[in-house]
Amino acid sequence: MFVAREIPAEHKDLIHDVSYDYHGRRMATCSSDQSVKVWDLGEDGQWHCTASWKTHSGSVWKVTWAHPEFGQVLASCSFDRTAAVWEEQVVGTGDGISHGQSHWVKRTSLVDSRTSVTDVKFAPKHLGLQLATCSKDGTVRIYEAPDIMNLSQWQLQNEIQHKLSCSCVSWNLSRMHAPMLAVGSNDSNPSAGGKVQIHEYDEANRKWHRVETLMAITDAVNDVAFAPNLGRSYHLLAIASKDVRIMMLKPYGDQGSGAGGKLSKLDISLAAQFSDHESQVWRVEWNVTGTILASSGDDGCVRLWKANYLDNWKCIAVLRGDGTPGSMNGPSMSGKDPKTAALSAGFTTQRMWYS
Repeated sequence: MFVAREIPAEHKDLIHDVSYDYHGRRMATCSSDQSVKVWDLGEDGQWHCTASWKTHSGSVWKVTWAHPEFGQVLASCSFDRTAAVWEEQVVGTGDGISHGQSHWVKRTSLVDSRTSVTDVKFAPKHLGLQLATCSKDGTVRIYEAPDIMNLSQWQLQNEIQHKLSCSCVSWNLSRMHAPMLAVGSNDSNPSAGGKVQIHEYDEANRKWHRVETLMAITDAVNDVAFAPNLGRSYHLLAIASKDVRIMMLKPYGDQGSGAGGKLSKLDISLAAQFSDHESQVWRVEWNVTGTILASSGDDGCVRLWKANYLDNWKCIAVLRGDGTPGSMNGPSMSGKDPKTAALSAGFTTQRMWYS
């Protein structure tokens, strides 16, 4: 049983993103009020805001957590054309670590983009402390911290040129496959071609190459998300557009494993497509096992999707942000914007998965 609860975020403008840490006991929110807030789950089961600070000079589009192996580290990106890396500074007292408000320090500001930075994602842990950003100018940039003990130093490793403006990026989480990125574009022109591209890292040449363009996706794409692999012989990619699509990417033979420096040849098929939101879909997110997909849209709902034993995907639950009757009820977070309501409902959704 899922239960949606209200969280008074007290942001002064539209909330654009919600991100959970690895363990699901901390989350970060970002907003057009130029701030990021960090929340901790208390012993009473309630979320408490433990940090709030102005991060950028423009709207903050995305916020994301690094793996806890690298410490308590956040990255944010903004309309002000920058991405920033933040680290929590632990203040010790005589009787241990202080409680209450935490202190986050900006370790670096990544200023290579000349346009709005629309997404930022940390790489899977096995690839080290790497960070991917994408921008409206159609460029995906890969940064790496050579010394994880010194987060003020980040090196620009690669730039991937995308012919269309970039809106979202997602790392493939598989350890058995060469590093792979999916990049989505929110270009609204259907004649511009496929709006999702798949890029793979060639270890031999130390460069990223485009291996596929999903020509079937011609609508503006708002979000992409690779599912955790967990031993599958194929990859699942969720795409948020005017509907929800789940694409299956199956490598041919031994391609893409880095052997011989060969790039992947992928057999791409549509695993599922849903139009239940009947509106723009803004976010898609997988649970930790890659078996349940959550999507949020302008209808103010978060919908959960799961495949049965025949691999037929069905909606298993609907969380409504406005408290109206449905598969489950719950009030929205403060603010009446449908996107905000859908994201706020996602608080409880993701938290339950990590429990």
